[in-house]
Amino acid sequence: MNDSSPGTLWSRAMFNAAILLSQQYNITIDGQFIGSQLVASGGITMNALSSSCLLISTSNIVGIVGPTFSRETQVIAPFAAQLSIPVVSYSATDPGLSDRGAYPTFYRTVPSDNTAALTIAQLFMKFNWTSSIIIYQNDAYGSDGAKVITNAFNNNNLTITQMIMFDTVTRTIRGDLKSLLLSSPIRNVILWAETDYTSLILQQAIDCDVLGPQFTWILGSTVQLNSFSQADNAKLIGILTIEPVVASAVNEPINTTLLNAAYDVWQQYESETFPGAENVNAYALFTFDATWLLIRSLEQLCSITNNHSSPCLSIVNDSFCFNRRLLDSSSLFDIINTDTFLGVSGVVQFSANSTDRFSGVYYIVKNIQSLSNELNYVPVLVWSSSDAWTPHSQQNMIIWPGQSLVPPTGYATIAGVTLRIAVIEAPPFTMTQQVADANGIITTKLIGYIPDLLAILQTNMGFIPNITLLPSTQSYDGLIDDVANNVYDMVAGDVTILAERREQVSFTDSIYDNSLRIILRNTASASPDFWFYLRPFSLGVRLCILGSIIFAALLMYLYEGGHNDALKHKPTISRLVMSTWYPLGNIMGYGVDFTVKTGAGRFLTFSVFFLSLVLIATYQATLTSNLTLRQTQNIISGIDDIKNGKIPYGRIGIVTNSSIEAYYLQEISNGIRNFYPLRTEEAIFTSLLSKVIDAAIMDEGVLEYETSSNYCNLTLVGTGFDPSAFGIVFQKNWVYEQVLDVNILSLRESGTINNLKSKWFQSNTCSQSSNTPTGSSIEVMGGLFVTFAVMCGLSIILFIWLKLRIRHRLSQMVLNLRYRICPSASTPPDTPLNVQNPFDIRDV
Repeated sequence: MNDSSPGTLWSRAMFNAAILLSQQYNITIDGQFIGSQLVASGGITMNALSSSCLLISTSNIVGIVGPTFSRETQVIAPFAAQLSIPVVSYSATDPGLSDRGAYPTFYRTVPSDNTAALTIAQLFMKFNWTSSIIIYQNDAYGSDGAKVITNAFNNNNLTITQMIMFDTVTRTIRGDLKSLLLSSPIRNVILWAETDYTSLILQQAIDCDVLGPQFTWILGSTVQLNSFSQADNAKLIGILTIEPVVASAVNEPINTTLLNAAYDVWQQYESETFPGAENVNAYALFTFDATWLLIRSLEQLCSITNNHSSPCLSIVNDSFCFNRRLLDSSSLFDIINTDTFLGVSGVVQFSANSTDRFSGVYYIVKNIQSLSNELNYVPVLVWSSSDAWTPHSQQNMIIWPGQSLVPPTGYATIAGVTLRIAVIEAPPFTMTQQVADANGIITTKLIGYIPDLLAILQTNMGFIPNITLLPSTQSYDGLIDDVANNVYDMVAGDVTILAERREQVSFTDSIYDNSLRIILRNTASASPDFWFYLRPFSLGVRLCILGSIIFAALLMYLYEGGHNDALKHKPTISRLVMSTWYPLGNIMGYGVDFTVKTGAGRFLTFSVFFLSLVLIATYQATLTSNLTLRQTQNIISGIDDIKNGKIPYGRIGIVTNSSIEAYYLQEISNGIRNFYPLRTEEAIFTSLLSKVIDAAIMDEGVLEYETSSNYCNLTLVGTGFDPSAFGIVFQKNWVYEQVLDVNILSLRESGTINNLKSKWFQSNTCSQSSNTPTGSSIEVMGGLFVTFAVMCGLSIILFIWLKLRIRHRLSQMVLNLRYRICPSASTPPDTPLNVQNPFDIRDV
């Protein structure tokens, strides 16, 4: 370069120092000292080519140190290859220059941008950044650098979200820098440009107010900090620069003797430009090693050919530079490819397969900080191929944009931003509660799963919520339209993530894992079944039991009627009744008031007991099972019954303009709206209780809460179906999308989401004070009590028959009637009967 910047002066001085030092060490080529020529190209490729061509035509040029820029090198390197002379650059980093096939005589002591891209990717991984924006200059250095950075990011699962071009001709950003950056959610910016262009871009960023504290900038080159206004210092604090450094920066060995000798020469011949040993930048040392590499190689080449009479170097002279050649140059390149030495920048070593130096490669991160009211570059991290990024010093802390000590997230910060948030009333996601303060003033407070979640997000992220409560009549599809039309920044609630909705808006990761359920009225409302208690036995079994009792009664009459004292003195009917009572009483478990006397009677008793044991056990088990099933029996068992039409479609309630309606139309009715339309979730419960509908489909969370807390006489049937997820709704390409998603994922991983679910969805008021009957209802057991009442009525009639002399009067009427028909009867009508003996023979 032909400017007077410190970097240019220092590199030029170290080049001259190497040449002069070779002369002091008496290094000669064919008896001549090595001289030098300087080409001031000004960074213009054609200037570099024309000046080089002119010098080569008039001088014995056997090597080139430089050029400074990659764009110049892409021309000078092929030109030198045609002349068979080596080119060693100290600052051309374009990754395309690594191709040995394309540039057979090119070398460089500065690391390639391939390595720089890797160090940047590892820096992002160190601070858990995942994305970045790149600003690059529109030439080989900028575009190729942006390309290798993108590749390095992709290889490490990182993302370049946007690429912004700086036009080196107009010296401006293509597009509006402010809108380009602020419209992106990413807050990391990699600036890949030469030093002069970097200063221009930073000034534009200052003018657009897109530096700190909003953005973290990572520069590929350092700039003069005193070129900016002191009023802008606060915006520059926190910027990071990544640059290659020499081995001494990471406590690796360098050739100190050679370095001190070079500094002595520098101070002797050009003391006014010497900044002090600690201030010389790495590129000046790379320049020295590039020059020293050529000097050493030429010396070794000539030491090998000293015994020959011919000169060690031969050049084909021609007035046209493109026709000149260095003869037998292959030996020189073999020496360069195999030579290893400890230079002032570290170990210098090359190979025949690449133009890049493969040892002695190190990088440093410097942080712009304010020290004593002045901006300075403070080294904070160092990189080597073996250790990646490590702290430069324990005392040097990174000061981030905004003078923070906490590493930024890399995404747009939402702290202090007012967000318009819409919530929809839907218990238990969002509910209202009347709260009285100390002065007795009643206010409405939002409670529920969503208000709690928003409060946690507000604490973690620092935004200012402006919450609007929408009524339950608000359609969910309408909410999606409101967000898409920028009416609200976010909608938080039981909004299902659907592909169709994603076409309009974006969603966070799931805040609630949902499925659909079916809700019905409880089975307590079933129709009465008065003969339910007889259901355990079929009609055939009941007839068999009756037949067994009659058969056992006849056997008992046969076995015991004439032998048992309790029976033989009884009338025939009385003995028959008592014989029937015996098996009946034993089967029922009551027992009888006489005992059998015969062996056959005892064996019959055993048979009756055995029959009684099995029948009672079977009856009890079956009745218990039937009662249990009846308590849990519903008109349908799940979604398949609805699909099969077990409930009339018009008796199924569906909330319109919701994801449930979309499911019904797609999976059940094939697009036919044959359901009973409901406008709100609350209408589901009122319609079921008023028997307007028989079933409804709704989100599981809402139904579980309502049936366990408010509507205890409604129940859920079947298992969940159509699994889905609820998410917070926001606009597409929202700048705060990433930071919101990261916080939602953090809450899921920490268990906070599960804690909220336990708080709002697992309460069970109905288990403590339930209106739902837990025992057998009167509709189920009513028949048993009716039977009991009939039997009691019969016993009352019998009691009146025996005790209130109605029997005597009826018997007297019968005798009078018989006397009239048969006057010869031996018993006059007025003969009193023995009413104490109900089975008197005269009754017959």
